[in-house]
Amino acid sequence: MSELIKIVDSLENKISKLLHKLEVLNNANIELEKELRNIKSSQENTSKSVSEWEEKYNSLKLANSMLGSNTNKTEAKLKINTLIRELDHCIAQLSE
Repeated sequence: MSELIKIVDSLENKISKLLHKLEVLNNANIELEKELRNIKSSQENTSKSVSEWEEKYNSLKLANSMLGSNTNKTEAKLKINTLIRELDHCIAQLSE
């Protein structure tokens, strides 16, 4: 009978240790999920910032080409033509 009690005690010990490990791992998982959310948020902010800077850069490039810069004249013409086509399309939709 005492052998059975030792086995039960040993099992209780092992189960207790496993439950403690489970709790520790759950806590670590929660911390990692928080860190992941923070990193994703930071990445989104960085991505938005990059997008805004690209837009500003393209606007500046277009403004420079319209001011007489020879390097981007064809690009400026293409952009103007695209804008005109978009305006024509909007006017056509409004007139329908």
